[in-house]
Amino acid sequence: MNDGNAAERVIQDLRGLVAVADPGTRLPSVRELTARHQASPVTVAKAIRQLVAQGLIEARSGTGTFVAARPDERRAPDLSWQTVALGPRRPGEDEMQALLALPPAGAIPLSGGYLDADLQPAAALGTALTRAARQPASWQRGPAEGREDLRAWFARQAGTGLRADDMVICPGGQAALSTALRALTAPGDTLLVESPTYLGALAAARAAGLRVVPVPADADGVRPDQLAAAFARTGARLFYCQPLYANPHGATLADHRRVQVAEAVRDAGAFLIEDDYARDLTIDGETPPPLAADDPDGHVIYLRSLTKSAAPGLRVAAIGARGPAGTRLRAARLLDDFFVAGPLQQATLDFVTAPAWARHRRALRTALRTRREALLTALHRHLPELAQQPVPRGGLHFWARLPEGTDDVALAAAAAAEGVIVFPGRPWYAAEPPAAHLRLTYAAAPPDLMDEAIRRLARAFHKGTTM
Repeated sequence: MNDGNAAERVIQDLRGLVAVADPGTRLPSVRELTARHQASPVTVAKAIRQLVAQGLIEARSGTGTFVAARPDERRAPDLSWQTVALGPRRPGEDEMQALLALPPAGAIPLSGGYLDADLQPAAALGTALTRAARQPASWQRGPAEGREDLRAWFARQAGTGLRADDMVICPGGQAALSTALRALTAPGDTLLVESPTYLGALAAARAAGLRVVPVPADADGVRPDQLAAAFARTGARLFYCQPLYANPHGATLADHRRVQVAEAVRDAGAFLIEDDYARDLTIDGETPPPLAADDPDGHVIYLRSLTKSAAPGLRVAAIGARGPAGTRLRAARLLDDFFVAGPLQQATLDFVTAPAWARHRRALRTALRTRREALLTALHRHLPELAQQPVPRGGLHFWARLPEGTDDVALAAAAAAEGVIVFPGRPWYAAEPPAAHLRLTYAAAPPDLMDEAIRRLARAFHKGTTM
């Protein structure tokens, strides 16, 4: 018996029946088709599966096969009810999706918050993860707060009074930040932030139902006088900041302001979330210690992530606090995902305690300097009006102020049409921005593309100013 010919006979027979029958009509059973076409049950079943995959018939378990509804007769799903059930969208979601979107083919990315693939220590991470995956213990359930040796590494690196028991491992800085906001506030509370500030912090705060109040910052970081005034006016008990190479504006909190900021927080009986995302992204000079290093009384909640300085897939961060605040942080993490995957924790520990980590940081420092200078050179050549800004001493971004009257959102859209992706400044403000800016990321594209990227941006800019 030729099963191929038999299967085709069954298919053609069923197609003929389907063509003249109404939807829902029962079709011959497998036994009937087996006898009719002298085919094996396996061959008949195979033919039926093929027609089911084509949408011509449907198989109902225990009852047989039936003519499927024709495409033009199938009711289109009505999902409109979900709009009522879900209510309004959370603010900031569109901006976060745009920030994390992959650039289209052919476009040069000057946006995003991660290192270019060429800067990531992928080989060393792959080796560490392979080694970790082969260790049976790494697949077992560990402490909910994370491996003690990894927590101890983060505590030591912070150079603070934090201990391993004060730290909890999180799947990335964004998760750690969301945990902190949920653990330390209640919906309706006020969160003070630098202005401008990290877009992800604004989104997380709004998702937590917090009232976000901006505090002005300049080239020396947040202004202590304005911070003290904001605490007094709002009664806030939590302030979020990035004192080192702040995203997006790149400022580092000046030495003479560190004590004043700490005093403002202490006098308000408040907490300060120190997002130390850029600890490993210094380009020029020495890296100042964290604010948490001078915090004897537990006002600073310390957060450090490895994702920005290594690779997007290394979703490992730690957040630490002393006293009841630390207890609440560790309890809140349990509600999210129990614990970070063991193999990833083991691989992270292997990587950061091996010589490869120090080599990567040295190479990264050189590469970021090269890319930053390539961006600045291109700006001076093609858009000198955007280059007259403080040069960040670390981090990933250049905060370019636009001429008065420029629409940053429209310019970003026009730049995308020219094939270069930049991010407008407006979403980084919790209130009305005092001026228009673009955030230009020099870590996301190779230096030999910087000139062409700024050339494209200049075309978009000049088209907008001549319209």
